Amino acid sequence: MLHKAIQNRWCRLALAVAATLLYAIGVNWFIVPMGLYTGGLLGFCQVARTLIVEALGLSPNVDFSGILYLAANVPILLLAWQALGRGFLVRTAVCTVTSSLFLSLVPPPAAPLVEETLTNCVLGGILVGFSLGIVLTCGCSTGGLDILGLWLAKKGKGFSVGRFSLSFNALLYTLCAVLFGLRAAIYSIIYTVFCALFIDRGHQQNITEQVLIFTKDEDPELPRNIMARLGRGVTYWEGAYTGEDLRVLCVCVSKFEEADLYGVVHELDPNAFFITQEGVTIHGNFIRKLS
Repeated sequence: MLHKAIQNRWCRLALAVAATLLYAIGVNWFIVPMGLYTGGLLGFCQVARTLIVEALGLSPNVDFSGILYLAANVPILLLAWQALGRGFLVRTAVCTVTSSLFLSLVPPPAAPLVEETLTNCVLGGILVGFSLGIVLTCGCSTGGLDILGLWLAKKGKGFSVGRFSLSFNALLYTLCAVLFGLRAAIYSIIYTVFCALFIDRGHQQNITEQVLIFTKDEDPELPRNIMARLGRGVTYWEGAYTGEDLRVLCVCVSKFEEADLYGVVHELDPNAFFITQEGVTIHGNFIRKLS
């Protein structure tokens, strides 16, 4: 259902915007009331907000970390224009504005929804990570360090957005420990770990699969269609223990492309069957597609 919805660009953008609302809810309902800090650029902006409020003795009615986050994204969006293309920039700009808006408008509860700090970390991490994974799968981003992570994931081998997030946050939470104490830093780290795990699980373009297709159709049109419509290379070999004519096609795709692959094959050979191995490691010239 998700795969079908994001084939239309407007549905894809609408779904990404809805996910930014879930993202803001996850942050403001579970993390902010506990005095914790999210990761990435938003976490840095939250730290800056706290320092500004304490230094100036302010008591603002609106959490202006969302405003700081929007301003800090301007130079990063310029990187997106150069490295990831105009379409990605436009979608990211929309999601950055909406996420900043929702972060400012969604009010944190007067009292924590759940008293236990660890439970808030887990619930917030799951909701935020799931939301960001949907945004990335829709070919968008909420801005911030996601853009750098996507760029590195596109260029680097075995690189993921979640791993980049963990690396940056190690530095951020060291700063939090110095400024706000070990408790805030430790619980923020727990939240970030859950968030990073669910980003990588939700970001289907970041999950690589090896698919073996077993077909008796020897027409070269099948591998040609896979290469033409998915832009993926196909390796095949022939033969079977039974002595029957059988062709085995081997294709590596992202989980996001899985449904398209199955559709292409079943159009030409409804009797073909598949063996799919998820989470394989690929070295070499494998293009990571971001939208």
